[in-house]
Amino acid sequence: MSERIGRMEQGGSPRQDVANSYITLQGSLERMRKEGNWFDWFSGVQPFQCFHRIKLLIESLLRGPSKLVTMAEKSPKKKFAILDLLNKIENDRKNVAKSVITFRFNNKRVKQLTNLNDIKKDCKGILYWMFRDARVQDNWAFLFAQKMAIKNKVPLHVCFCILPKFLNTTMRHYKFLLTGLMEIEKECTDLNINFHLLDGEPNLVIPNFVKNYKMGAVITDFFPLRIPMFWVDEVKKKLPNEVSIYQVDAHNIVPCWVASDKLEYAARTIRPKIHSQLEEFLTGFPPVIKHEYSSTESFAKNKWNNALKNVEADTSVEEITWVKPGYLGGILELENFLKNRLKAYHSKRNDPMSNAISNLSPWFHFGMISVQRCILEVMEYKRTMEKSMESFMEEAIIRRELSDNFCYYNENYDSIKGANTWAVETLNKHRHDKRLYIYNLNELENSLTHDDLWNACQNQLIQRGKMHGFLRMYWAKKILEWSPTPENALEWSLYLNDKYSLDGNDPNGYVGCMWSICGIHDQGFKERDIFGKIRYMSYKACRRKFDVDAFVSKWSKQNPNKKQKLTK
Repeated sequence: MSERIGRMEQGGSPRQDVANSYITLQGSLERMRKEGNWFDWFSGVQPFQCFHRIKLLIESLLRGPSKLVTMAEKSPKKKFAILDLLNKIENDRKNVAKSVITFRFNNKRVKQLTNLNDIKKDCKGILYWMFRDARVQDNWAFLFAQKMAIKNKVPLHVCFCILPKFLNTTMRHYKFLLTGLMEIEKECTDLNINFHLLDGEPNLVIPNFVKNYKMGAVITDFFPLRIPMFWVDEVKKKLPNEVSIYQVDAHNIVPCWVASDKLEYAARTIRPKIHSQLEEFLTGFPPVIKHEYSSTESFAKNKWNNALKNVEADTSVEEITWVKPGYLGGILELENFLKNRLKAYHSKRNDPMSNAISNLSPWFHFGMISVQRCILEVMEYKRTMEKSMESFMEEAIIRRELSDNFCYYNENYDSIKGANTWAVETLNKHRHDKRLYIYNLNELENSLTHDDLWNACQNQLIQRGKMHGFLRMYWAKKILEWSPTPENALEWSLYLNDKYSLDGNDPNGYVGCMWSICGIHDQGFKERDIFGKIRYMSYKACRRKFDVDAFVSKWSKQNPNKKQKLTK
């Protein structure tokens, strides 16, 4: 095995070497795990953790070329940077507490949705219904579920429902998600936690699972869109009378219902409320540990090959191959950001031609990596990169949590009706203004406008599953300028964003489009045709801000999976 590792360090073909020797490696790793013989670059790491890490590394290599391999070929020093970061994070968790049992869990993160306080003594497990936060570690909902299971001395079960349809989710999103879920299953197995992939809508399958396997309580995460909130209400109604359900905000640092008890007007109104509570909620995480209590039930294996057979999703949107899903992929991107892009984040993050943004939004959306964990790691650079740290915290905490606040407290979060009175009035006043250009949805989707910058933005969205944040504002505002009505503009911008962006179908996306088209969280500006008092963005202003010609040249139509340097 050392010869194999040696060839990898010399810049050979890691994927081919590992693939050809996979069985041998598995046997060697298992033997090493039992004997405790480890390489010096794993010194200080528990055998179980080391074994799990090498497995993840091998599986990542087998899936295809990755950023880990690319970094290794460029510099041997960077090869195990990801392992160093994983080791640091694991040690940080241990320094917080040995487990959630010895950790002082803040119950303000939890909403008890039923009045039951006791768990039935003859129950056969606790169920964590995972949806928005698809990860094991650094997950307050998962930790709360394990705490309850250990306290009641019962097995811990985790389930994820594969939905036949969810909003405008396409096969691009489903495949990204599914790969991450496979990683979760492996980690749960190693931790003696049962992971179940269920087929169907949660309001139909969760109550049946609870009844069939005698679960004592259900814990779920928090997603403030109307459909997930409807599911939670329906599951609560259909659970047996003796089974309680709890909701844990594992997505926000300050829980949404704690940060504010009302709809906030702007970032400036929610910022002091969140800042005043960060000391209480911006803490480290204890680890999810190997579960002591095993299930005696016999469960069918998860059928990954058929997991998407009942999904009614658009298959025309191509899968994204440049990005690695799952927790490991998120850690890779975080490490890359910390080492290579954080320094310029404060000054250049709004330049689409500068590689200065975090690029973490796909993992944030699917909950594959914790925002709170990323904030804790960024804070390590306060002494040398304080302005960038503060800018990242503003975007990742204040702006993100403001989006959840808007969707949670405004049932019209995706409608003109959800805008402020001044914005509705100004849009109505100018809805019949003459438009120099009017496009339909098909023309917009296929980048057929007169504006080469807008077309390049749409191409980037389709080809890479992401659009630079600054340009997403320009993109949405031009849709307002070229659409027959404000209602068309909002509907089409949400449709295109949710269909193609990996971080679509998310409160951030709804708020981004509502800000651009309806002026939410913004103020009125000098009145002009079509926009009224809604903030305007121009092509000329973009030219003054960055190299538009270079961006247009880079994002002309091309192979969507062609390797390129990412600018967001």
